[in-house]
Amino acid sequence: MERSDLELVVAVRDHGNMAAAARSLNLAPPVVTKRLAALEARLGQRLFQRTTRRVSPTAEGETVYERALALLQGFDALEAELQERKAEPCGLIRLAATFGFGRLWLGPALALFQELYPRIDIQLQLTEQLPDLASEGFDGAIWLWQVQGRQAAQWVSRRLARNQRVLVASPEYLRLQGEPLTLNALHDHACLIVRENAPAQSQSFGTWTLHKGNSKTHEQVRVRGPLSSNSGELVRDWCLDGRGIMLRSLWDIEPWLASGQLVRVLDCYAMPDADIHWLAPYRTDSPRRIRLLIDFLVMQFQDEPWKITQPAA
Repeated sequence: MERSDLELVVAVRDHGNMAAAARSLNLAPPVVTKRLAALEARLGQRLFQRTTRRVSPTAEGETVYERALALLQGFDALEAELQERKAEPCGLIRLAATFGFGRLWLGPALALFQELYPRIDIQLQLTEQLPDLASEGFDGAIWLWQVQGRQAAQWVSRRLARNQRVLVASPEYLRLQGEPLTLNALHDHACLIVRENAPAQSQSFGTWTLHKGNSKTHEQVRVRGPLSSNSGELVRDWCLDGRGIMLRSLWDIEPWLASGQLVRVLDCYAMPDADIHWLAPYRTDSPRRIRLLIDFLVMQFQDEPWKITQPAA
């Protein structure tokens, strides 16, 4: 069967008579009657019962109609996709991201993406609270952990890159205070605590949950110290100034690890729950510009450019 045969069956079934089907196909009624008869002869099946007023599908005709409808929809979708690929991508992308990652890593990546696709406009909103993406008109968010409490069917999530939070301190702090050799030894050290995105009185900040190596088992340690803040950047500055030990994402401290201004403490431990994710409201079909952006970000971050194994010489 050819595409024109499928279109013929659908037109006759949808309109219920030859004259209306002929008008929808821009053909003369005798041509439609002749083509339908030829198709039935070729298939060896009667697809429609004819009366002077009405044309009704047989069981075989209904089966052919359903398959024809699906195939024609597939043809249309394929043609639309090919046309979209041929055209230069354009349009607006509205994104949300956290301040730190958005400024240090996402912003430069988006500038490169926009240079590749100059007809795409990008609006990036930096925030520490995940917006209601759908109601506020965002196409997606680049977020640092999987959002909890969301129903999977309502969201699309894709990991863009792996990331860990690690324990670090300045060499000066370790020279003066010594290096902890066990998690329990952290009790005796000044730990710098970040209090982001939670009520000021929350007690959970003082508990660090860490994994040793590739172990799936986690260990918890209660920490304390005289300095804490809701600003991760300020806590990082305190750490650089030798005020204590902090738990911070690799992407946030990469330059200072590379220069040796910060060093890993208990480097077999990490908190591996801060991967970089694409998060978006569920939609049946994502525009090409969005798909291009996601693939681009995966390529940009796949080698974890913030992963430093040793200080620069």
